[in-house]
Amino acid sequence: MPGAQVVPGGGSGKTEKYVDTKRKDDVRLANIAAGKAVADAVRTSLGPRGMDKMLSTANGDVIITNDGATILNKMEVLQPAAKMLVELSKSQDIVAGDGTTTVVVIAGALLKQCQDLLAMGVHPTVISDALHKAQGKAIEVLTAMAVPVELSDRESLIKSASTSLNSKVVSQYSSLLAPLAVDAVLNVIDPARPDSVDLRDVKVLKKLGGTVDDTEMIKGLVFDHKASHTAGGPTRIENAKIGLIQFQISPPKTDIEQNVIVSDYTQMDRILKEERNYILGMIKKIRATGCNVLLVQKSILRDAVTDLSLHYLAKAKILVVRDVEREDIEFISKTLNCLPIANIEHFRAEKLGQADLVEEVQVGSGSIVKVTGIKNMGRTTTILVRGSNALVLDEAERSLHDALCVVRCLVSKRFLIAGGGAPEIEVSRQLGAWAKTLHGMESYCVRGFAEAMEIVPYTLAENAGLNPISIVTELRNRHANGEVNTGINIRKGQITNILEENVIQPLLVSTSAISLAAECVRMILKIDDIVAVR
Repeated sequence: MPGAQVVPGGGSGKTEKYVDTKRKDDVRLANIAAGKAVADAVRTSLGPRGMDKMLSTANGDVIITNDGATILNKMEVLQPAAKMLVELSKSQDIVAGDGTTTVVVIAGALLKQCQDLLAMGVHPTVISDALHKAQGKAIEVLTAMAVPVELSDRESLIKSASTSLNSKVVSQYSSLLAPLAVDAVLNVIDPARPDSVDLRDVKVLKKLGGTVDDTEMIKGLVFDHKASHTAGGPTRIENAKIGLIQFQISPPKTDIEQNVIVSDYTQMDRILKEERNYILGMIKKIRATGCNVLLVQKSILRDAVTDLSLHYLAKAKILVVRDVEREDIEFISKTLNCLPIANIEHFRAEKLGQADLVEEVQVGSGSIVKVTGIKNMGRTTTILVRGSNALVLDEAERSLHDALCVVRCLVSKRFLIAGGGAPEIEVSRQLGAWAKTLHGMESYCVRGFAEAMEIVPYTLAENAGLNPISIVTELRNRHANGEVNTGINIRKGQITNILEENVIQPLLVSTSAISLAAECVRMILKIDDIVAVR
């Protein structure tokens, strides 16, 4: 009887007590089934020939994507163990940025192997420990396969970025987007910290209109709204001195609960006159520093600028960009090398940024304000992404983010590895050989891990419409003959040396996928009960 055990009683040797372990097995199997269901949902979107998913949200928005992290993030997963796979994909997105589908597919395959091992009667803790050992061995195998890369080798960086882009909806534009991603990351590397990149220094701005071909990288700063045209203000300034202000150029207001009662017209005139003088005084102070471009932060409590202040600013020939978001302030001040000014009294020339040209440019259906030729520009980059409709635009942004992450991986861990299922088959082969040297249950568990790794080439072949069994068998044969970098060439529909075909990815993507998947599966195995808590 599999769900029950007869245990000798502790007190007297004659009595026996009955312990029911069926429920614990049921919980474990339910968790594994839920995890496998999530993995199967995204499995079809793996690889360059993977299918795309159309996600329809409750409020009617539609997203078309094949990015594993995006699909799982938008899915409504209720089962607690299945939620762990969603989190797994998120953590892979944070660590490596790419391989978010792969990590979930590997986890699903490991769960299937664990289910078979549990059915044989292997204890979950034994499986868990063996998985940990196998994961360490797998990472050793991958590291031994890797090829070192230098940041000066721009070609290799572009190849790995385009491998990431080839599996996306916008794969036909990979020859344009991959060099953009590489140049953007190389631009923002700080010489003081050469092995870390903050992707917040790369701003991706989406603008509807045109096609993805029109996407460009701008050395400077771009604002997604037009300059203020009220009262005929200037829209082009050369030799600009740029002030970034966080105060309002509008008359002061009383607090919310208070009001001022005005009884006659002379007092009314006096108020208006004071308001005018107040605004004029502020603008004179701004003008005195030589400032001729003003970036005004969005204000909640009262209008950041009024029509009257815009009129005076236009007369003073100052270009105004209003409604600058609070979260953009840090990026802008870093790019322009200026300081945000919180009070008119602190408005001084040394806090201003300088640029050769600030102008309003017509782009698609709207306008943008472009700042170019910035003096002492900080290490930031802006990429202006164009697209014919919102769905393409969003997917182009997600794909570009993945490509940026791939280049960031190469900056932090400078090793490349072959793609196309080659590393997974090699790991599977070497772990299979290693399993034969182990004893007892551990050997079975490691062999299970080795078999699970074959899911990646199997799925790649399946999604490309090839015969997965013959492809994987042929791959095993080639790897057994010592052809380590042999993988599935999906374009030609056959097996070739994948390094020569330029299908390469960062080592960090593969190693983090295997270690995160193994960690997640070990956690699911150790759970034997789900307790609802209020």
